[in-house]
Amino acid sequence: MKLSKHLPLSILFALSSLVLLAQPTVPPGYFMFPIKPGQRNFLSGTMGEIRSNHFHGGLDIKTDQRVGLNVYAAADGYISRVKMSTYGYGNIIYITHPNGLVTTYAHLLSFYNPLAEYMLQEQYKRKTFELELFPDKNLFPVKKGDVIALSGNTGGSGGPHLHFEVRDTEDKLYNPLKFGFTEIIDTTPPEIYTLGIQPLNIYARVNQEFGRAEFATKKAGNTFTLPDTVYGHGLLGLELQTIDRLDGADNKNGTQDITVFVNNRQLYNHHIDKVPFELSRQVSQHINYPMYKRNGRTFQKNFVDYGNDLPLYTAPENRGRLNVHPDSTYQVRIVTKDSYENTSTLSFVLKGQKPSFSQTLAKQVKEPKIEYEVIGNILKISATDTSATPRNVELYKANRKMLLVPSYTRNSVSVNLYDLRAGFPDSMHFCGISRPLSFQKVIPPGREVEYTNKYLKVEFNKASLYDTLYLQTSLEGDVYTIGDFFTPLHQAMKVTVTPSTPIIDKSKAYVYFLGLGRGRGFTGGTWNGNSITFTTKNMGKFRVIEDKKPPVIKLLSKNKDQIKFRISDDLSGLSSFNAYVNGEWLLMKFEHKTATIYSEKLDKSKPLSGEVILTVRDTAGNEAIFKTTI
Repeated sequence: MKLSKHLPLSILFALSSLVLLAQPTVPPGYFMFPIKPGQRNFLSGTMGEIRSNHFHGGLDIKTDQRVGLNVYAAADGYISRVKMSTYGYGNIIYITHPNGLVTTYAHLLSFYNPLAEYMLQEQYKRKTFELELFPDKNLFPVKKGDVIALSGNTGGSGGPHLHFEVRDTEDKLYNPLKFGFTEIIDTTPPEIYTLGIQPLNIYARVNQEFGRAEFATKKAGNTFTLPDTVYGHGLLGLELQTIDRLDGADNKNGTQDITVFVNNRQLYNHHIDKVPFELSRQVSQHINYPMYKRNGRTFQKNFVDYGNDLPLYTAPENRGRLNVHPDSTYQVRIVTKDSYENTSTLSFVLKGQKPSFSQTLAKQVKEPKIEYEVIGNILKISATDTSATPRNVELYKANRKMLLVPSYTRNSVSVNLYDLRAGFPDSMHFCGISRPLSFQKVIPPGREVEYTNKYLKVEFNKASLYDTLYLQTSLEGDVYTIGDFFTPLHQAMKVTVTPSTPIIDKSKAYVYFLGLGRGRGFTGGTWNGNSITFTTKNMGKFRVIEDKKPPVIKLLSKNKDQIKFRISDDLSGLSSFNAYVNGEWLLMKFEHKTATIYSEKLDKSKPLSGEVILTVRDTAGNEAIFKTTI
């Protein structure tokens, strides 16, 4: 289908989404279910579920809470790619089929022979556990139903299961349930927990307030309602917290399809049956990212946010945003579907109501306070007032004073709104309280922008940002703050800092991401004189730390067949490990979930005997050596 450049933009948006979402057509029964084919089975994960930084790209098939089940080739083809890794997919096989589709089988315990022997030989040849190979198409042909591996729990798996995908040659991921597997039964409709409504401009209100509001639903079968009418004004974005369950399982799975109707007219739809692998990180724009990062709750936006290029949407009018006018009534119906077309519906009434000043007072306010947050382009200032008569907030910009009149007052807290597109204020003042505002630069998306001050330099590339960023940075002690933890990045930004505290050994000093808790994530960096430059896909707090402690090695067991260790590092993380027996390299397999490494001999008939030397290095270059004899 060819899209004409002369069509209106709204039609192009809708048509392009439909074209990109087409599911490949295969004959019924073309694919065999890869675990216990022909028997009733269950899933712990489905296509399109929201994960921390991506959409789940296939099925997680239960394996009776154990490892070692036979894994079957879903169709004729050949093994085109195989990988062994500590993290991610763990041990994984890719099979290319004659129709051009590719199936993947991940978190495997072990491969079948001769593939297992081929990989072992290559690991010893290259002296590495981590290995990815692309065998010739004639090397490992398979027939539908061949046993290719045993199911496992390797890599980033949270428990024994098989991760199964269907891809095309461009690594676009398709929903395997659409290929007609009878092993999975689902007649259970989705659950709808909560509706979120987000104001999207300075005039927007939800029940006369500027701020995101949530509404719990009431359930009657597969029909959900809100207990009360919602009042709104201006440009609003809807969000939905919804999950799906399959028959006979308690897992909370994702829903694949959400459609919004307003007064019986479709405003928005998304359909997660095909996700381009390279765009999967844009899940952070598909959901309410700050809400997910704060408390793990997943709200899918029912509008297409700026910077979101995923081919999942049909939203030709205003990208799915709802523009609410005073004295108008909107009958809203949100329909959710799972992969088996089981449907649930949320219905509610939204009435347009012009914003007006209103006031409620707290019983006692002892002292004034002033706080602020940025919502989109809007600076929202909350001023707690001791006076029964609300007072204005003063903004200063280059010695010019601006008065912000309260929009409304709730429990003696006056809300004042300012559009940051009018320029950055330097400070805000209220009842003798003065607070500086650390806005430093407007960073638009789609452009290369550099910002430099006395303690850091930040460089954004064209794809770093999804939307406009009102950059704030600070330095407190030796902790650098860039933006905040709740702002997602699409691609990495580059940062250079010059620590004020002298670094004794730069070869052991790197940048760490501090996140919200006590954890410290290794980010790295390259020194140039007294400055260190690093790239990161996170915004938040960073610190340069010297790592002087080597990894810890503990011998767990040793005999003539196998030797096993526990290895760990408390800061920069493990980088490499190598074991030698009488000077000959010995393959050590790493299971990060238990922090253990264990040997596998190349020649199974040859006993382990002699001096064993294990060397473990961390990412900062610290080295630990353990010696023993067998």
